Amino acid sequence: MKIAVTLRLTPDLTEELELTEDGRDIDREWIGLVLNEFDDQALEQAVLLKEAAGAEVTALAIDGEGVERLLRTALARGADAVRRIPADDAPSSARALTPLYAAAVREIGADLVLAGVLATDDLHGELAPFLAAELGWRQASAVSDVRIEDGDVVVRQEYSGGRAAQLALTLPAVVGLQTASQPPRYVAGSKLRDLLKVEVPEMAVDAAPAATGIEPATLALPDRGAGAEMIEGSADQIAERLHAILVERDMA
Repeated sequence: MKIAVTLRLTPDLTEELELTEDGRDIDREWIGLVLNEFDDQALEQAVLLKEAAGAEVTALAIDGEGVERLLRTALARGADAVRRIPADDAPSSARALTPLYAAAVREIGADLVLAGVLATDDLHGELAPFLAAELGWRQASAVSDVRIEDGDVVVRQEYSGGRAAQLALTLPAVVGLQTASQPPRYVAGSKLRDLLKVEVPEMAVDAAPAATGIEPATLALPDRGAGAEMIEGSADQIAERLHAILVERDMA
């Protein structure tokens, strides 16, 4: 069995965000990029399936700043091979990039694709279903506990209200993963240093980004609040100040 796992770098939301001058995107010049947390889960699940069923895992990522380091980390985590897919000036949306991922999946001959269920630029979870549609494969999203049984991929799909179902998908299939069966493993810095000189192959695919017909109109950063007031003093002083605040806000 061959497993492809899609990896995406997304803006580090712990850093301060700024918008471009036209207000239609995040200014990405100085912001840090990190592995999408759901793709992190997908990579771990792919390696777990490799260890359990002897699968071959290939990590795929659209080329860009930081991607070579990302894919070397995937090798350190247990991936057997990595590929970076060139996509000059391609939109970052999941829909636009789907044909590129699909062409790469076909080229490596994968039977199963694991993709993170969401990303900061894919809040509707579009990548897995769009990719399955492009490939003509079966698909399930928002799943966990992925395993291989009798040649099928068996997943636990979660629903609202605390409900869940167990589904068996005949391969080939695409899975939008929410959580791996265990937390992502730690990679020692020494292991990463050993891979610094490893060449990350480029995979030029015979495909072009899809036209989505959708462009962001405008973005806005959340309004900043006034901040918190730290109240100090004795218990009586604190109580008095709290009462005064409630009176000021017509809440007492």
